[in-house]
Amino acid sequence: MNVALLVCYDGTDFSGWQIQKNGRTVQYELESALSRAFSLSVRVTGSGRTDAGVHAAGQVCNFPFDENIKIAPEKIADALNACLPQDVRVLKSAAVPEEFDACRSAKKKTYRYCVYLSRREHPLMERYAVRSGERPDPARMKACAALLEGEHDFAAFSASGSSVKTTVRTVYSAAVGEQLRFGVPCVSFDVCGNGFLYNMVRIMAGAVLAFGAGRLSEKEILAALRTGDREVLSKTMPAKGLTLLSVDYGFPLFGE
Repeated sequence: MNVALLVCYDGTDFSGWQIQKNGRTVQYELESALSRAFSLSVRVTGSGRTDAGVHAAGQVCNFPFDENIKIAPEKIADALNACLPQDVRVLKSAAVPEEFDACRSAKKKTYRYCVYLSRREHPLMERYAVRSGERPDPARMKACAALLEGEHDFAAFSASGSSVKTTVRTVYSAAVGEQLRFGVPCVSFDVCGNGFLYNMVRIMAGAVLAFGAGRLSEKEILAALRTGDREVLSKTMPAKGLTLLSVDYGFPLFGE
């Protein structure tokens, strides 16, 4: 039986999703929980690899489950949560088609990057958002986000060290929101696409913030998309402001 999980985690104390020799990872915690709960030794496949410090509200993974173990698929979540640390939770579990692969079957992913606007650090914001002492213009941020929508070569928005066949990606939507959280003004950058390059969302978020603050122009954003030259763009934003919100497979995995 092929089982999918909807997983939420606080990435602060993790070295990322993927198992590695030195460092605590989400994949390791899930596979360890499967071993403790069901005596299963299986490899869990995630929709993608979140980096160290990146959070997830809607990560999806799948794994082969022993049909001889008598438990309803939707109850697997509860059994795993009893064995997981507090910073990882399985929100839902379900049986899925045998050909389903959390990584290869994904159609769209949506990420959110959060920034709070304050001269001083706020203890209730620091874990999941990045502080900015600037007051960017939301209208300018929204205009920059619109420039990033569509199919582009996002080479300029990728960190060095990644090896991919193509740097062309499609961004279906890019939106900027404004909120008050604990009385603190915040801006969020939500982006949905068919796939993302290494650090792409964090670089995009930095560009949108810089554009809103008047440190980048439309000409420079368009030039980066056209030439692939990263030099003009802002630095890669810190990991802690980034959350994987959801993964879309074109059909409801968990009976939504």
